[in-house]
Amino acid sequence: MSILATLRERFRPVLLSLVDSVDDLLEMIRPAQDARFGDYQANLAMPLAKQLRQSPQEVAQRIVDSLQVDDLCERPEVAGKGFINLRLRCDWLVARLEQAVRDERLGIPRVAAPRTIVVDYSSPNVAKAMHVGHIRSTVIGDAIYRTLQFVGHHVISDNHLGDWGTQFGMIIYGYKHFVAEPAYRAQPVRELGRLYKLVQQLIDYHAAVRELPERERQLGDQQAHVAAQRDAHQAHPQDKKLGKILRDAQQQVAETAAKCDELRGKIAAVEHDPQLAALAREHADIERAVLDQTARLHAGDLENLALWHEFLPLCKADMRRIYDRLGITFDHELGESFYHDRLAAVVQDLTARDLARTSDGAVCVFLPEYDTPMIIRKQDGAFLYATTDLATIQYRMEQWQPDEMLYVVDHRQGEHFGKLFATARLWGYDQVTLRHISFGTVLGEDGRPYRTRSGEVVGLEGLLDEAIRRAHAVVADNDDSKPGGPELSAEQRQEIAQTVGHAALKYADLSHNRTSDYVFSYDKMVALEGNTATYMQYSYARTQSIFQRGNVQVETLRTAGHRILLTQDAERDLALELVQFGDALDKSLEDYRPNVLTAYLFSLATKFSRFYQQCDVLRAESEAVRHSRLVLCDLTGRTIRQGLALLGIGVIDKM
Repeated sequence: MSILATLRERFRPVLLSLVDSVDDLLEMIRPAQDARFGDYQANLAMPLAKQLRQSPQEVAQRIVDSLQVDDLCERPEVAGKGFINLRLRCDWLVARLEQAVRDERLGIPRVAAPRTIVVDYSSPNVAKAMHVGHIRSTVIGDAIYRTLQFVGHHVISDNHLGDWGTQFGMIIYGYKHFVAEPAYRAQPVRELGRLYKLVQQLIDYHAAVRELPERERQLGDQQAHVAAQRDAHQAHPQDKKLGKILRDAQQQVAETAAKCDELRGKIAAVEHDPQLAALAREHADIERAVLDQTARLHAGDLENLALWHEFLPLCKADMRRIYDRLGITFDHELGESFYHDRLAAVVQDLTARDLARTSDGAVCVFLPEYDTPMIIRKQDGAFLYATTDLATIQYRMEQWQPDEMLYVVDHRQGEHFGKLFATARLWGYDQVTLRHISFGTVLGEDGRPYRTRSGEVVGLEGLLDEAIRRAHAVVADNDDSKPGGPELSAEQRQEIAQTVGHAALKYADLSHNRTSDYVFSYDKMVALEGNTATYMQYSYARTQSIFQRGNVQVETLRTAGHRILLTQDAERDLALELVQFGDALDKSLEDYRPNVLTAYLFSLATKFSRFYQQCDVLRAESEAVRHSRLVLCDLTGRTIRQGLALLGIGVIDKM
């Protein structure tokens, strides 16, 4: 149990003696933001004071008088307007640290009641090259998987591949009409990617041609509305309501104008290219034709199935290469195709239970909390993502009986998952927890989704290559600036650059709150200072360099039973941070936010840097102090290494 969980359990019986409901009050016990007020602080006396009709100071004192924490805390003190300050006993800290020294898990116990949890993440469309948009789901999901597994849950990772949908209809159509055979023989995946982009561009062109006139008409109406609202506001400039209506109308104009510009851009890109323009004329019905190729694949057409069986292994092998570079593995990779044979039965069962009905030729599930239904079979008989996702839930419950399923998918799919989970509960899957772990968008410096200068989505492999290149420059510069001259060979530099570059890309994503957008920056990503993977890895390497310079045998150090001494503030601050590793793990799993763990690691590395500067380790004033500080260095290095491992990030002994 973490320190924070232990403290809350000590407070629980005391609070229950005062009021009936205490969970919200227990959440008000938190780590202190200022060391002057102790290590932990309970700010619950003020809300209690209103219920008990006493002053906050009186309530706080009543709580302190009954609180049983003498074994782990110094005497609690009441300060200010009823704040309860708690400072951990040094002997208790030492005992926890000495336990961690002997434990490969650093004193972190496994959960008492393990749960079975399915984590669904990454899930790219196999027919397309992985790009920057896949990085968030992949690394966030992997970090959640690793952390849940470390604390003792039974975790099952499933990469729900898009290997059966319209994207394969697009590639099959492209292959039949546009393939360059020499290019396909030389680099099949690259050629399939080119075919996909070409077909998508032609589909987008025809859709834009159809949509633009209506959008332009809409824009004209909105501009007229803005003019009318501007006149009304000018007549009554003090009317805040009119001002808001005008601003909203102007925002609508800006959004529609941007959409018109986007559509014109898609049209111009084709019509200004004679070859593309000719293809667009020749394939005017390409969207319907692609759907037909997809339907033929799903119906078992021998030619299309043969092409699918040819393309799929090539695409998956290319995808696996990227996962290998990132150190990502999955327990299962059950794609959409795996569930195809189940879809008709899903629709039939939902219909038989009166949970779905036909509307305008489509089979739909109508949910009272949503304005639009969830369609599970279209008018033409085709199934949808929703149908496959329902079949997936059914299969997972049959095979794995999970307590919880987590879907690490971007926030734009929020309504889809809301409808999916509501339908699953109606269908009878109301004992399993279903959660959408949403995340924001990777942005460029311009504040828009991160793309290349030509406007294409940035490929993930290119992203990794550039991260390694920049990491190599940082590693080389750091090595060249060492007082005794460079220490690393060219091979070592390249090996370190790979570890640092891949880590930097992952950590840059994970260190941001997952629900927020973030601006991608290579320079910040590989910086040796600040909350970066490079700084964490450098801090770990610093602990190892101490052992190397002091000719310290780490295994001997761990088994020698050296007493830990906390005589300096920097030593105690580092000790406190080390024993709060369990708190950080608990908090990161409360709402599945890996950035809580990165924040902890940054704080630990910062405390270690202060300790390193203020407390001489190898030339300490006595052997006892030297051994104590070496143990603190070892615990710091092990904790950083373990914390980074939970994020899917490796360490290096020398930088």
